[in-house]
Amino acid sequence: MERLQRLATNLLGGWFQLRRCFPSDLLDAMARAISEGERRHLGELRFAVESRLSPGAVWAGLSARQRAHQVFAQLGVWDTEHNAGVLIYVLLAERRIEIVADRGLAARVSPDAWAQICARMQQDFSAGRWREGSLAGIAAVHALVETHFPGDGLGNPDELPDRPVLL
Repeated sequence: MERLQRLATNLLGGWFQLRRCFPSDLLDAMARAISEGERRHLGELRFAVESRLSPGAVWAGLSARQRAHQVFAQLGVWDTEHNAGVLIYVLLAERRIEIVADRGLAARVSPDAWAQICARMQQDFSAGRWREGSLAGIAAVHALVETHFPGDGLGNPDELPDRPVLL
């Protein structure tokens, strides 16, 4: 039954509101926030929003978490000098938020810390505060990365694009 419910959600849910929830000006603000935050630490942050999963993926049982791991690999977030890449993944149709951290951060930050960021973002998103939730999530991730991989004063080369990806 859960599979059928997820299928219906991905086919009929609010996925078509992608551009309304994440308009160009919000994507610009998010890119600036990512760029500015990365200047304070040695990590890299990517933000990806996917409107929905394909019916085949849902029927095969692909979870939002599994899809986030796929996107993490697809965007090369794992391929950073300090193994301090982070992906914030939003599956719009299911209103799911997943954070995937590379091994350098995963060894130092508890899953509960990431879950708290997701919960805060979910709270804002549920109230229609897409800008506030996105920017708060980005700021919270930067704060965690800065705690464990502070900048070295030499600057952090920008290894990954800062602009959020709409899938």
